Amino acid sequence: MHPYAYTHETTPRFRWGGHEGRGGPARGGHGRGPGRGFAPGAGPEYGPGRGRSPFGGPGPFGPQFGAGPPFGGRGRGRGGPRGRARRGDVRASILALLKDGPMHGYEMIQEIAERSGGVWKPSPGSVYPTLQLLEDEGLITSESEGGKKRFSLTGSGRTEAEAGPEAPWEEAAGRGGAEHESVQEARAAAGGLAAAFQQVWAAGTDEQREKALTVVNDARKKLYLILAEEE
Repeated sequence: MHPYAYTHETTPRFRWGGHEGRGGPARGGHGRGPGRGFAPGAGPEYGPGRGRSPFGGPGPFGPQFGAGPPFGGRGRGRGGPRGRARRGDVRASILALLKDGPMHGYEMIQEIAERSGGVWKPSPGSVYPTLQLLEDEGLITSESEGGKKRFSLTGSGRTEAEAGPEAPWEEAAGRGGAEHESVQEARAAAGGLAAAFQQVWAAGTDEQREKALTVVNDARKKLYLILAEEE
């Protein structure tokens, strides 16, 4: 069992030195000291765990908040904006870029990122299969150059490119920009709550910690109630 294991109860149950109880392990001694009252590697001001969650693991509240969108980890990238591309955006963007001249696949990825202001950067896993598909359709052709493939439009490819959008990355960037702003707001709100909670947990009395836990648990319940209201 983890030293700080959550249950459905309003306060965590702690396991310390083979004994389990509520409200946290006793501090003892004259002051906290390095690591006093906390498991090794836990707590922002307690020994080796400096900068970590009081519940162990990375993230503001431990592993539960340390990964996954919108708080980092897998998803649309850590710390930077990513556009929400729709099916066909990569295809249209490749055709639009090749109107300006031949390019390598990597150049296309960088060019789309630059022209979208860094909001949308398509992955190689979406660009290269699309290039192969366009080549199979006879819309582009490729030639090897220094171990890399350089792509250019065919006659029919140029016709389709001219009929398509002039700057398809702008629409994808617009969708991603709005999403990024909302993600940043969510991160700021969660980070602010985490910082306040950690400060109370590090410097507060046992009574203040209990109050902080009550506030956080009440907030969690209210968040779930928001979803319940939609049903």
